[in-house]
Formats: sequence, C-alpha cells, structure tokens
Amino acid sequence: MTATWLRLELRRRRRSLAVLALLIALAAGTVLAAVAGARRAADAVDRLWAHTLPADLNVLPNQPGFDWDRIRALPEVEAVGVYTVAGFSVEGGEGWFAPMDTEYGRTVERPVLLAGRMYDPARADEAVITPELAERTGKGVGDPIGVRLYTPEQAKARFSADVGPPAGPEVSLRIVGIVRSTWFRDDIDRPGYLHPSLAFLTAHRASLMVDGKSYANALVRLKGGIGALPAFRKSLAAVSGRHDIGIWDMAQYYARHDREVAAFGAAALLSFGLAALAAALVLIGQSIVRYTTATVSDLLVLRPVGLSPAQTVRAATAGPVVAALAGAVGGCAVAYLASAWLPFGSAARREPEPGPHADPLVLLAGGAAVPLLVMVGAAVAAFAATQGPARRSGSTVARWAARSGLPVPVAVGFRFALEPGRGRSAVPVRPALLGAIIGVHGVLAAFTFAAGVSATDPAKFGMIHQLVVPVGADDPGPGVVAAVVTALRADPAVAGVTDARLAVAESGRTSVTLYTHQPDALPIVLREGRTVTGDGEVVLAPKSARDLGVGPGDRVTLTGQRGRSTFLVSGIGFVPEASHNDYATGGWVSDPAYERLFEVSKDRGILVGLRAGVDAHAAAAGLTAAASAAAGMEVPLVPQDPPFQLAEIKENAALPHYLGAFLAVLGVSAVGHALATAVRHRRHDVAVMRSLGLTRRQARGIVVTQASVLAVIGLLAGVPLGVAFGRVLWRIVADTTPLLYQPPVAVWALILIGPAVLFIANLLAAWPGHLAARLRVGHVLRAE
Repeated sequence: MTATWLRLELRRRRRSLAVLALLIALAAGTVLAAVAGARRAADAVDRLWAHTLPADLNVLPNQPGFDWDRIRALPEVEAVGVYTVAGFSVEGGEGWFAPMDTEYGRTVERPVLLAGRMYDPARADEAVITPELAERTGKGVGDPIGVRLYTPEQAKARFSADVGPPAGPEVSLRIVGIVRSTWFRDDIDRPGYLHPSLAFLTAHRASLMVDGKSYANALVRLKGGIGALPAFRKSLAAVSGRHDIGIWDMAQYYARHDREVAAFGAAALLSFGLAALAAALVLIGQSIVRYTTATVSDLLVLRPVGLSPAQTVRAATAGPVVAALAGAVGGCAVAYLASAWLPFGSAARREPEPGPHADPLVLLAGGAAVPLLVMVGAAVAAFAATQGPARRSGSTVARWAARSGLPVPVAVGFRFALEPGRGRSAVPVRPALLGAIIGVHGVLAAFTFAAGVSATDPAKFGMIHQLVVPVGADDPGPGVVAAVVTALRADPAVAGVTDARLAVAESGRTSVTLYTHQPDALPIVLREGRTVTGDGEVVLAPKSARDLGVGPGDRVTLTGQRGRSTFLVSGIGFVPEASHNDYATGGWVSDPAYERLFEVSKDRGILVGLRAGVDAHAAAAGLTAAASAAAGMEVPLVPQDPPFQLAEIKENAALPHYLGAFLAVLGVSAVGHALATAVRHRRHDVAVMRSLGLTRRQARGIVVTQASVLAVIGLLAGVPLGVAFGRVLWRIVADTTPLLYQPPVAVWALILIGPAVLFIANLLAAWPGHLAARLRVGHVLRAE
C-alpha cells in the first residue's frame, strides 16, 4: 500500500516533493556546514600545533653576541632556533625576523607547507611567505618578490631613532613556499610576512647587523614541555648572569589567545547553525505538516474499504521521507562545498589544512538525522490528522478581550492571535508567538552586540596615548627627557604625558614587564581596583594577574636586576604594548619602586595623550618641533598603532548580524504564515460574521489586530531577552579578549524596534486582510 501510494505521489506531486527536497538540502547544508565549521574552528590551533614542532618559549635577551651555545647545552633544552631582530621592507608586505642558525624553522617551529617547500638555508635568494602576503600580492611559488634593505648607517641608528623607510640596496628573492605555524603567522592588522633564509642574513650583513653583531633572540623547545620552565629560568639566570631576560610562554602568549578567538568564532558559527536549525524546523516543518495533513485527507476516502490508521500514517509519511533522503544527500554536498570557506576570521589564519574538508562525524550523523527528523515529524502530523480535532482550552487574554466590550474586530483578532483552534480551523499560534519573540530577540541582541563593537576604541584596551617618543634603552643625556616631558605638557593639545621606562621582572615562572607611572601622568585604564598611589603598590595587567593568580588586595613578589620586592596589587589595568609584552601583560609601578628593582631599562618611551578632537598626525609635527627645541636634538613623535585585537573584534562582529537577520527571517516567516493560515482556515468564522453585518474594513481589522498582538507579545518578551543576551555575549568577548567592559546600549535600535516590528507585522497583514475583506461569503457558507 505504501509503495503504491508513493508511486502515485511521485507522479502527481513531484514538483512539491522536489521543492521540499531542495528546501531540506539548503537547510541541511547550512546547518551541517555551520556545525562542521565550528568544530574545525575550535581545534584549528591544536591541529596546527600538532603539525609543527612548536616552540615552548620565546627567549628575549636582546643582547648582541649573546652565547646561545650555552643555552643549547642546558639540560632542559631540546632545541633552540636563533633569530635576529634586524629589519627590512618587502614588496606588498613586511619582513619577519631573519634566522641566525639552521635549527630555526626546522627543528623548532617547523611550519606547515601550504604550497612549495621550505627555503634552503644556504640560498640567499630564497624565501617563504605567509598566505596573507600571497593573497595581497597575487604571488605564489616560483615568483620573484622585491626586498629593500636599510643602509649600514640606518641599521646602526634604527634602534635609537626614527630613520625612516629603508634606503639601502634592493634585492629580488624567489618565493619557494607558502607556510603557516604559530610563529610563521598572519596577523589581522598586517599585510603578511616574508621569511628569508640564513644565507640572506650572511649575504647582507652590513644592512642587517651593527658592527657584525645583531640583537638576537631565540625560540626554545624544552624537553619536559612548558612544565620545565621554572628549572629553565634558574639555569638561564645561572649561565647568563641576568634575571631580567624576558621569556614569552608561547602557549600563553600566542596559542591561548588564538584559541580564545577561534573559540568565539566557533561559538558564533554554532549559534548560527542552531538558528538555522530552528528556522528550518519552523518553516520547513510547517510545509511538511501541511503536505502530510493534505495527504491524510486524500487517504481518508480509503478508510471505508479497509485502510488502517497505521497504513494511513505510513503512506502519508512516505513522500516527505523520500524528499528528506534526497535533501540529506544534497545537504551533505552543500556542506562539503561550503567548507572551502570555513572556518573564517582568526581561525582561518591558523587552519593547517585550508580548503574543502569533509567532517565524517557531522556529515554522517547529520545526514542520518535529517530523514529521521522528517519521518518523525511527518508521522506525528499524520497520526494527529487521523485522530480528529484535539480539545484545547481557550486563551484567558482572548476571553478578557471578548468580555471587556472591545470592538468586534479587536476581540476576534485577539482570539485569532492567541487561540490555536481545532480541526480544520487550527492555526499555528504557538510557532507564531515563538517566532515573533525569537525574531525580536535576535535583532536586538545583534544590535546590542554591535553597539559594544562600535563603542570599542583603543582606549578600551588601555591605549589612551596617541603618540610616542621612542627614547630607547640608552640615556639620551641628563635632563633631556625631563625637558621633553615639560615641553609636551605645556602644549594645549596635550592631555597628559607618561615617562614610561620598562624592564622585565620575574615572579615564579611568570615574566612581568613593568612600566613606570608618575602621579601626574596619564591615567591608567583600570578594570577593577585603583591606581598606583605608593611605592609598595603595583597595578597588574589582566593576563599577568591571571597567570599569577592574584587580584586587588593580594600581594605579589617580583624579582629584578637589583633584588626582590613584595607589592600590594592595588588594581587590574592595561599597559602599553612593547616588544616584550602586549597590552594585557605586564604592570605599573612608581619610579622609586622601579629603581629599587632595576639598574638599567630595556626600553623607554614618552607616551603622549591628546585632547579630544585633536588629530594625532596633524599634531605630531608641531609637538615634534616643540620637543626637539626643548631637548636640543631631534625628537620624533610616532603615532601609536591600535592593538590588533580591535581589528579581530570588528572582524568577528559580522556573524551576530547574520544570526540576527536569520532569526528575524524566522520571526517574519512564522508570523506571516500564521496570518495567512488564520484567514484560510477560519474563513467560515469570518463569513458568518460578514453575514451578520461585519464590514470589509472590520474584516481587515481582525487580521491587523492579530498581527499587532503577535508583534506586541514579541516586543514585550523579545526586547529584554535581546538586550540581556547581547550584553552577555559582549561580556564574554570583553573577558576573553580582554578589554574594558561597559554595558552596550543600542539606543536607536531600542527606539526604532517597536515601530519597526509593528510596521512589519501590519505589512504582513495587508494581503491576508485584503483576502478577508474580499471573502465571497455565500460561496464559503455553501461549501461549509
């Protein structure tokens, strides 16, 4: 019986089944692609680490002639890759550090080859590039790329002064590979990097080194992993005689941040997939229910000749299940094709195997779940249709509207909006109410999150200075810095100045880059607690406080070149970015406390904050002249680049908007379907009222009231939920980035959401209202 009926269905309703299969394929492909993309994003960093020989540490003595052979001989060390901080410019991109040994990029931090091969250390004309540089320049394996070197004079002065762009010889290198690792990385705010070979450094020593030497650092992999860090610190201090060498925990500094950003992208993709699933269940589910119910109506004529209820359910379910099987296959194909563009954003920059990817777990489980869900839904709908109309209680609000003396169109509109009805007059009230709430919730959550993104500026990351005077580690002369600071503070465009010296202290296994802060300096951007007010206090950056396990009111012991001191943690705030730290790693202390810990500084900069409305580039020229005159020497002011995390946030801001739009479509579709169904299924009720004197305008008023009631309920429940969810999402971003959290308020969205929802609801009611007004009363009553 089922096979016979299915053959008839495939002949007479093949177009309907084909459309249903196409809808299922698109919906399934969207959901499966989002879920597979989320899984791929979530473990992209871990898979990248598994494909490489990642460094555990980045050791930063920044000392020419540092004896790295003694570090290689330490019992905790497995591999050391030394690199120089010498610079050069690259056509369309930037130059990365040049290797100083053959281990760099081979036995430590060996990158994944996306194309071509790794450079030959003995070939000065070979280089590898990152994917971002390849995409921006259109260059690939085998193509030449231009490099511009500094002159020997520029190379000698560039660490203590602004020497401008490289003016030395031009060199053409050949790209032999496109690579990726945690170290051979692309950053969102950079155009991509070129990595030269060891022979490149040897061939251009005059432009890359000073007096045959270079500031050298190294990537280090430990035999015991990161757990061997405390022992390595002790050994490093013993063989170098220094306690101020900066050490980056690569897992903490790079991998943790990459994982957090990728996790956010994965969560956003998964949320999008769940929203797509919800939309599919509501929209395609309604189509399946209508198809199945209509099929049961056709099959009921066979009940007198012996068709059983079970046969009826099986026959009515067969068509949707066949369409679901075809849709599941198509959905898996769509998901596979879409995987070429997933994951996106930061996770894509860490993906070791970009391109199409088939996730067996998602495709097999999802492909099997699609026909199963359709079969269950169709069977339930068919069984319900065979049982006749179910009894349902009326709505209390609808009864109140009927008894309160409201006009007839209003009272009937409340009943249409809130009472599902029975049998042939049933209307999908609950899906419409849920869709309205979800739609408003999704739109307002997206706008609330967008308000947090749009309000995010460098100051939320602690960067309230726009210009920097790069003093350098060497003392420029007695009184020079004080004279420059005084001259800058006297300028009306300047809001504040901080003389920031920095050096690296230790606390257990954690390095803490400390900056000097003066009472009359720029304020510290705090997340909690208060600023530094005494010589025994420290403000720690969020990541450093987390690594040390301390908060405001706790005490922490820090060790510098001159000894050890214990500080009270007065607050958690942000610090300037430098070569040894990012904005969320480090701390602030007073000048006397700094001098108690350190004999010499690693670097020094004068941070200049400008008043609101002052353009940094326009003010730089005048401030440079004033500072240079006060110092009696050229003093450049360099604009400060915002932290790259700001670009990451703005990059990931788009997906919540897509999610909100998807949920808005869900709400509009659910409400529109309910309005159209109500007029069609309850045309008998409308015809009876029309025969008793209901005018065409009042008939339209019924549908308008129904739409308005659905819209108001959606607003009453969706607005607070949307604001709360948007703020929770933004709080998660602020905590994981981290940045200064302020509750976002989407002012215009809150003002316009009510009128917009009511307008859209009444726009959806226009055509059903027109049908209700044009109803042929006599024809309907005769048919009934």
